[in-house]
Order: sequence, then C-alpha cells, then structure tokens
Amino acid sequence: MLHYEHLSKDIEEKLRADIARRPLSPHATRDGEAHRRHEDGGSRADVWRAPFARDVDTILHCPFYSRYADKTQAFSLYRNDDLTRRALHVQLVSRIARTIGGALGLNLDLVEAIALGHDIGHTPFGHAGEAILDRLYFSHAGRHFAHNVHSVRVLDEIFPYNLTLETLAGIAGHNGEEEENEYRPHPLSGFAELDAMLEAACLDASALKKLRPSTLEGCVVRISDIIAYLGKDRQDAARAGGVGEGEFRATAIGRYNAEIIHNLIVNILECSYGHGAIRLDKEHFSALAEAKRENYERIYRADESAAAAAAVEPLMGEVYERLLDDLTAGREDSPIFTHH
Repeated sequence: MLHYEHLSKDIEEKLRADIARRPLSPHATRDGEAHRRHEDGGSRADVWRAPFARDVDTILHCPFYSRYADKTQAFSLYRNDDLTRRALHVQLVSRIARTIGGALGLNLDLVEAIALGHDIGHTPFGHAGEAILDRLYFSHAGRHFAHNVHSVRVLDEIFPYNLTLETLAGIAGHNGEEEENEYRPHPLSGFAELDAMLEAACLDASALKKLRPSTLEGCVVRISDIIAYLGKDRQDAARAGGVGEGEFRATAIGRYNAEIIHNLIVNILECSYGHGAIRLDKEHFSALAEAKRENYERIYRADESAAAAAAVEPLMGEVYERLLDDLTAGREDSPIFTHH
C-alpha cells in the first residue's frame, strides 16, 4: 500500500497564513541583491521583469538549451521515447524546487533559473559520458571536466550572457550526487571568488565537492535534483526492461516515484520552514541515502549500464581526437567550428 505523509497541523496552519499574505521569507534572496559582472543596459532589470526572471529567459533562449532534448538521463543506447531526457529532467527539478521554494517563501525566479540551467553543460551518455570526457580532457590538458563547472562556462564564457552571480553559483554548486541532511548557503564575496573556486575544481577533482550554492534558493535546487531523479530513474529502469519500481526496498520515503517526491517535500517543509537551511530529519535522510545506494546497485552499476559505458568510450575517444585535430588544423568546415 502506498504511504503519503502529511504536514503537522502547526506547520500547515503557518504555511496557510503566510501563503495568504504571500511574503518573502527573511531567508529569501531579494531581487535587489542580484549581482552581474557588467551592469549594462541590456541586462538591467525592468519593472515588469525582475533580474532573475531575465536569467530564466536568457537560459531558455541559449542554443545549448535545445540540446537537452537529445541527451538521455540514466539510460543511453535505448530506442524508447518514454525514457527521460535531460529536457524533462530539468523541468522536473524546476517544478519540485518551485513547489518547495514557494512554500518557504523564496525567490521563485532564482529557483527556476538555477534549475533550468543546472545541466546545460552536461555530456551525452549521462555520468558515464562525463567520466569518459574527464579522462580524455585530463590526459590532454591536465585539467578535469565536470558538468556543473562546464554549465557555468557555457552560460558565462561560451555565451557571455552576463547572468547573475546568484544564478551561476547555484548552477556550479548544484551537485546532486552528494546527499546531505542539511543544505546551507555559502555566500560569495563576488565573481572573483566564484572564478577562483571553478578554476580550483578544474585543477583538483576534490575541490568539486567544495562547491556550494550561495543562496537558499540554490540549496533548494540541489536537493530537488536528487528528488527528481531518484524515483524517476526507477520508472525508467522498468521501462527499459530492468528492475521494476515495486522490487525496490520500501523505506520511510516509500519506494515509488510519487511517494518519494511527496514524502521528501513534506519532510523538507516540516524541517526547514522558517530556517536559513534546507533540512531533512535523520529518518528521511537515512532513507534518501539508502534509496540512492540501491539505485547505484541495481541501476547505475548494473551490467547493462556498464556495457553501455564500455561501448561509448571508444566512440567518444575518436570524436575527441578528431575534433581536436580539426581545431588545431583550423578546418572551419568541421563541426567543432560549425556546430560548437
């Protein structure tokens, strides 16, 4: 039987009263706190479009945003339109994060900007593709590749969109592979500090784990990333002919996607309302970590996934070497120039 948790009467009544007045939480990021590299007229906020809303629109119109559509989430090399692509994943993250952020009185434009842009620099073939590209890049340049760092590079260098510091820091620090029972923002002094942290992550893989969102809105996106894929990957596993949702262990958060999303959101609201951090209680954090471990055991490290990664590595190696040679030789009819 499915199990759905409910908010306590106390928190429910406080939420209902606050939503009726629609205030911003004291812990929310105000529009007036937005920082850009360049305060030029093209990026200046209007009365009818706040600064973080401009970030949302800019990300949606980035050419790389369209490339979400062809990148699978957890299952590559399957001919099945029902399997999740990154275009859907970022929308799911945005929807979950907006639900949490709205209840907590946070800045929903900032939440949406971080959520929609967080994977824009991701490789094809999921995390296997990311690991392969990291090895290739390091062997040639002595630098590491990470999709969250590259997402910032896409939106700040390849396309110098002049996005806000708060959006870029949220994208850099979104890493959904690291679960925590408390997510607390790490404010930045400015773009120089963000740039230094990103450069450190390129030179030392361990520095990636130090990247954190600078706002509470970014913390909401970080936990929402996990919530969005945890149960959805189980649905995709069943659709791909692997383990079914009902075969996973039932925990405090449930075993099915709908249960997982609902119960984690309820517990986050219960533990985080009125606080300057996003929290889970011990029982739900333990269940989240256990469910994630089981996904790794039964989905991500399964024989089929390992075989797909092994098949993809030579292909990515050949493409890398060919495009690098085209770039070095200046062949302007190559996709490295025409497409990238």
